[in-house]
Amino acid sequence: MRTLHEAAHCLRTRMGPARVATPLRSAMNWEAIITTLKLATATATILAVIGLPISYWVAFSKLRWKFLVEAVVALPLVLPPTVLGFYVLVAMGPRSPFGHWYESLTGHGLPFTLEGLVIASTLYSLPFAVQPVAAAFRSIDRRMIEASWTLGVSSWGTFFRVIVPQAKAGLVAGFVLSFAHTVGEFGVVLMVGGNIPGVTRTISIHVYDEVQSMDYASAGMTSLALLVFSFLILSLVYSLTPRRDRIL
Repeated sequence: MRTLHEAAHCLRTRMGPARVATPLRSAMNWEAIITTLKLATATATILAVIGLPISYWVAFSKLRWKFLVEAVVALPLVLPPTVLGFYVLVAMGPRSPFGHWYESLTGHGLPFTLEGLVIASTLYSLPFAVQPVAAAFRSIDRRMIEASWTLGVSSWGTFFRVIVPQAKAGLVAGFVLSFAHTVGEFGVVLMVGGNIPGVTRTISIHVYDEVQSMDYASAGMTSLALLVFSFLILSLVYSLTPRRDRIL
């Protein structure tokens, strides 16, 4: 009796799906790449804005319960992506106050949309934006900050003239890591966005579809491209971040 794999191989040989579906899959691949770039760019930009004050507070706050906030920020590092995606999906659903408010405002819900994916990705990539920047803030010589205050420079002026320039490498690392982490998302994307071509199908979902359809050649090429991309991103981050400030 033939195995399931042999039967599938014979079916593909007779029907020739690889020859028929190649142009379609190529188009779908570019759709997935464009969707992924939109999602990653929006997520990294939002995190660059909201991650800066969070990083500053984490780095300089002297409150005893600060560790609780740090634990919440780092939670996506250990929480299974499907669990986080489930809670985000419930929080954005039509029965939740936020989901009901958004639907009444825009006329459509957040689940299975690019907007919903951006919200979920922002939460999922938050530690990759906050931790490098907070580490860079901590490495700044406090005497420089105190000297700026002594000279009469305001807190905002000290932040933008002293702290931010000194932490430039951490800021770049946070943006790049949050962008790259969003590119590789799978579990959260699948839970919150599903698999809608041209809307929520990202490159990681596309690779999964290729493997499911046994198109290993195409899946291998796409995976290789992601592997090279990830290596280049990490090389860039390590080249910008001093060894003592690395968190990865």
